[in-house]
Amino acid sequence: QVQLVESGGGLVQAGGSLRLSCAASGRTFSRYTMGWFRQAPGKEREFVAAIRRGGDSTDYADSVKGRFTITRDNAKNMVFLQMNSLKPEDTAVYYCAVKSLFYETYDYWGQGTQVTVSS
Repeated sequence: QVQLVESGGGLVQAGGSLRLSCAASGRTFSRYTMGWFRQAPGKEREFVAAIRRGGDSTDYADSVKGRFTITRDNAKNMVFLQMNSLKPEDTAVYYCAVKSLFYETYDYWGQGTQVTVSS
């Protein structure tokens, strides 16, 4: 089992910044690719960013490239999402997730943190 707890969400004006954090426990954190996803009201959950276990390789959704940065601290079992130049369309619940070692699926999810960007 693994437990994930997100924090750092809130209300921000368009153009502002937020930094989300995800604290992981229960497994050898450094072995796993970690991801951030989001789900806006009435929409399906979508991929935002991922970071490989060593932190040297990252992926981003086109909609956030150049604005969001994913990082991790394996010593503290933490993953972060720095979000800059926020737009109203970034409003969503943001989830941290752990990717399977063997499949292209994310197996464990946090409870989510709300991000609201006002125009």
